[in-house]
Formats: sequence, C-alpha cells, structure tokens
Amino acid sequence: METESNLSTSIQSPVRSILAEHEDPYRELNLAESGALTRCELNAGELDIELTFPYPVAGITRPLVKLLKPKFEALKDVKEAFIRIRQDVPVVPARSGTEAIPGVRQVICVASGKGGVGKSTTAVNLALALQVEGARVGILDADIYGPSQALMLGVQGQRPETHDGKTFEPVIAHGLPVMSMAFLLTERSPTIWRGPMVSGAFTQMLRQTNWGELDYLVIDLPPGTGDIQLTLSQQVPVNGAVVVTTPQDIALMDARRGIEMFRRVDVPVIGVVENMSLHTCSNCGHTEHLFGEGGGDRIAAEYDTQLLGALPLALSIREQTDSGKPSVISDPDGSVAQLYREIARQVGARLALFARTQGGHDLITKTQGTDE
Repeated sequence: METESNLSTSIQSPVRSILAEHEDPYRELNLAESGALTRCELNAGELDIELTFPYPVAGITRPLVKLLKPKFEALKDVKEAFIRIRQDVPVVPARSGTEAIPGVRQVICVASGKGGVGKSTTAVNLALALQVEGARVGILDADIYGPSQALMLGVQGQRPETHDGKTFEPVIAHGLPVMSMAFLLTERSPTIWRGPMVSGAFTQMLRQTNWGELDYLVIDLPPGTGDIQLTLSQQVPVNGAVVVTTPQDIALMDARRGIEMFRRVDVPVIGVVENMSLHTCSNCGHTEHLFGEGGGDRIAAEYDTQLLGALPLALSIREQTDSGKPSVISDPDGSVAQLYREIARQVGARLALFARTQGGHDLITKTQGTDE
C-alpha cells in the first residue's frame, strides 16, 4: 500500500502523469490507476521508483523498465532513475464451506470436458511458466486413475518422504513441489477404486502434503465432471479454473459442460486454452487447422470469459513432455514456451482481478527483478 514514507509528494504528480500514459498490459487500467506505484522518492537527483503488480511479471520487467526509465530521467531535477518491479500475489479468504490450504495463496485447477485434449500438458507448462515468471508454484496431479505428471516432470519412480508418519514431503521437479498418485503406486498398478476412495485419496494428497509457502497451487484434474471435481468444489477454496479444449465440435461440447459445472459450484472460469489449434508441416511449411478453427474464441465469448491462448499441434510439445522436460523448461526461448508464459501472465492477472472483487489482501511482497 502507498504510504507517506515511500511516496514523495513533490515528484509524485509528474511520475503519475507518465504512468497514466501506459496501460497495465494484462488489466484494463493504466499504471497510475492500477495502484502499481508503491515507492517514489527523489534524493539528490536520484529517483527511486517501485512498481508492484498483483501477478508474476518477470517476462515484462525489462521491456517495461526500458520504456519508463528515459521518461523518468527527462523530469526536472532527475539525474538518474532506478526502477524496481515487484509482485505481490494477493491472498483470498476461503469461501464459505471450504478450508484454506496452509501456506497456499491461490488455487488454480486445470480441467477439460474430455480426455486427449492436452489438459495435463497445459497444466504442467502453466505451472512451470508461472514459476519462470517469478511465482512460487506447486502442482497436484489429481487424476487418480491415470496420473501423468510424474512422467511429464521426469520424476517417475520416486517416492515422497514422510518425517512424522502423517504428512508427505512433495517430490521436487524443476523447482516445483509435486504430489501425484504415481508416487504411491507402481507404473503397472491399476487403481481399481470406487468414488469415495478416489475422493479420499485426493483429499489426503491435497491436505497431507507439506506444500510450503506457495503463490499458486495448480491442480491437474481428471477429465470430465466426476467425483474429484465435486470434492474439489465442496472442500477446496479454488480461486479459478482454466478449461482446456481443442477446436473440435465434440471437444467444445464437453468443454461447455465443464464450464457449466464450475459456474454451478461458484468457481470462476479464468479462461479457455485451445490446444492443437494449428498445424504447420515440417517439410513444406503449409499451415492448416486440422481440428477446426475459432472454437476457443466462440466458447469464451459464449461464457463471457477469454481465450487465454491457442497452442499449435506440434510434435516437439509431445516429445519434450514425454522426456520429462516440458516445453517451458526444454526450450525456454522457443515460441511455445513464450505462449505458455503469456498464458501464465494472463492467468495471474485474471486471478488478481477476481481477488480484488472478492476482498483479497496482500501479505508478503517479493522482488521479481531490479533494473537500474
């Protein structure tokens, strides 16, 4: 929050005028309106500026500093401007009937109406992208019957430790705390359980894992609208859902069912990710919409949400994920990784908007980057 101690009144007005000329790229507010300015001090010609965002922004830090720095240095009495960009992910009070997860600020579930649309690939790359953008992130593989995150993160065969016989320490993969049923079973062990057992296993993994301090916990849900989804909506303070689909009509029909389910249990839909949107031939470069075109846009418009991104049908995405190094890690400068990072920033910004309307508050601010 802004205080008299960190905002100098004499320089504040011209600084705000400059900030008012630039939009927050992921919220419909300019940088002055958004309250991003949390420090503004001028001492002996040195201007100390701090901008705080309620979502992870590592990917836009340098361009933003490069844009603003010369404008601040053109102000009267300013010899040099020092700009710090920080994030402060808000905490949202658990909604009635649910219990907060200790240490976890926000919960994101990634869902799909049917299998085979790339939901788990989206979940793992979203979690990694949020982490690369500067957030503290964990991932829970809630697909009890078909867990895949252990393979996708290259930690299959590992077992979580327990120090007290009551709670688990998550497996760490690429810096992410991870919990999955795959850690508790062998690869050839089928999970032959009825609904109550499945819900119980999900609750145990969620509540008995020592997640530590996280900005976001990403939950990779099983496809459909079954027991896990119902348990989640009843017991977990989910802050928003990402719905994954392909452009196919049948996939879109199932995605609608998923969105309707979240609406009925009062879980806001952050947006839609469209997988397998476009295929480019590796030999001739010809591009083609193999599964249809514009489906993600249509369903987002229908439910007053937004299309977060459209991912291509690319062999590399499958190969990288199968090798235990998803696209965000294996090819961080590639176009696919950049798409996931763009989706991650949009997800964070949308959650910040939800938090603002739901009475979220800030606890811990951490520096994302400094450029002077």
